[in-house]
Amino acid sequence: MRAMRAETFSGYEGLKLIELPNTAVTDGKVLVRITAAGVTPLDHTILSGKFHGSKPPLVLGNEGAGVVEDGGGTDFPVGSRVMFFGTYGAFEDGTYREWVSVRKEDLCLIPDNVDDVSGAGIPVAYLTAQVALTLAGFRAGKTVLAPAIGGSIGNAVTQLARALGAKHAISSTTNHAKAEQAKALGFNEVIDTSLEKLGDGVRRITSGYGADIVIDGIGGEVLSEALGALASEGRVTTLGYSASRKTTIDVTNLIVPQASIRGLNMFAQPKTAIADAWKVIVSLLKSGAIKPIVAKTFPLAEAADALRYLIEGRPFGRVVLTI
Repeated sequence: MRAMRAETFSGYEGLKLIELPNTAVTDGKVLVRITAAGVTPLDHTILSGKFHGSKPPLVLGNEGAGVVEDGGGTDFPVGSRVMFFGTYGAFEDGTYREWVSVRKEDLCLIPDNVDDVSGAGIPVAYLTAQVALTLAGFRAGKTVLAPAIGGSIGNAVTQLARALGAKHAISSTTNHAKAEQAKALGFNEVIDTSLEKLGDGVRRITSGYGADIVIDGIGGEVLSEALGALASEGRVTTLGYSASRKTTIDVTNLIVPQASIRGLNMFAQPKTAIADAWKVIVSLLKSGAIKPIVAKTFPLAEAADALRYLIEGRPFGRVVLTI
């Protein structure tokens, strides 16, 4: 089978199209013919040699969509369309290939109203978003801030919070064109940080109240600014660092509102948390309350170009490989 494998962790040039033996079904696993694979910032982090625990050679891709070919039993019959996320592409070979042997507990049936390309871009973003909201104590009526409306986490959190009854589901962008695009797509609480500061925008939208919950997948200065936008007893979850791994925190932004900050590692979440998140996500997908946004697709052989487009082009929406 064809696969795009990182032969070295040396940047885009480390990805090579190779032939691998066909995947065999093993006990407890399901053989999935991959039709689409999500491209994520984590793939780039690994390819750049900046992720702990990953070793080359490694087939990247920790989310994907496809068709069950064997081993799914009655839960996932042959021919079922499925999507999944796991340690694939980080600590074992991932989804940038034609077949993957997947642990059954990682699988979720794709709703009939969702195509495979969209399905491939759902698991990482929406599972992370839903788990983060749950751990932060989200309930209807809360105000949520998730910076970067064009990014996978920012967009997923904003959609989920809005669909689940948030009083305000706020996001942001540094790009004026993206702010206009967001409005055209129905995201009406997006702060254009080329025109105003993040904290000022949050206070304007909430009439000075602030954000009860911040889910930040950006890191760096964005995290620092988001801390200054918290409401009383607000909660911040940090789970990404695409801007920077380092930031400077004004501790009074935590002390005065009696706020809290925590990290989230999706690889460390219990299976029950993932299963509960899937139930919420699938229900909202079926109703049309949330809808993944795909910016562009690339064929498998152009995985390096896809990653470059994601990281350097900073598109609005997901980037997906078609296989």
